[in-house]
Amino acid sequence: MSPIDRLIIEFDTALRSVVGGANAGRPNPGSSIPTQTLNSAERKHAAGLMRVNHVGEVCAQALYQSQKLVARNSQIQEMLEHSGKEEMDHLAWCETRLQELGSHTSYLNPLWYAGSFAIGLVAGLAGDKWSLGFVAETEKQVENHLESHLEKLPQDDHRSRAIVDQMRIDEIEHGQAAVHAGGVALPEPVQKVMQAMSKVMTSTAYKI
Repeated sequence: MSPIDRLIIEFDTALRSVVGGANAGRPNPGSSIPTQTLNSAERKHAAGLMRVNHVGEVCAQALYQSQKLVARNSQIQEMLEHSGKEEMDHLAWCETRLQELGSHTSYLNPLWYAGSFAIGLVAGLAGDKWSLGFVAETEKQVENHLESHLEKLPQDDHRSRAIVDQMRIDEIEHGQAAVHAGGVALPEPVQKVMQAMSKVMTSTAYKI
């Protein structure tokens, strides 16, 4: 593809991440599961959690796009491209589930995307080994976060559970791929900062 073609594709990805309309390349894990009746409190809680998950995928798109942009190695670019496509599946699945729950995506998505894109650029410019280490640490934290959501989601919300569980499996694979490609462990202070930023994002996105 020409540079213009790639620019158009990346811009389309960014737009779909921020305003909605993401397309999944794989079937939604929850689509074949019968809908269970949730009371208003359960539905609101499930929507809040799935909105947080959707924001996580908005951030993932920004991170993968920015890190791919400055990666030095073509194989690493391909790995980031593959992981980004699976993250786009997650984005579409969460968006669909939010619609089913009668709720909305975060109103702050443009902010989440812009901030994550900037962070991804910094990580990428630090060098491929640090960029991949950042991916690995991010995916590890996301895995823990998704495991906690499997405990917090209403027991009868099997559709959301199916989506979150498949996301968790994919995130583990993405993190392992980054390590195998040469990612190094980040310094503990950096990990702590990432955890603190994640808490701010999750607590805000649950409501807004």
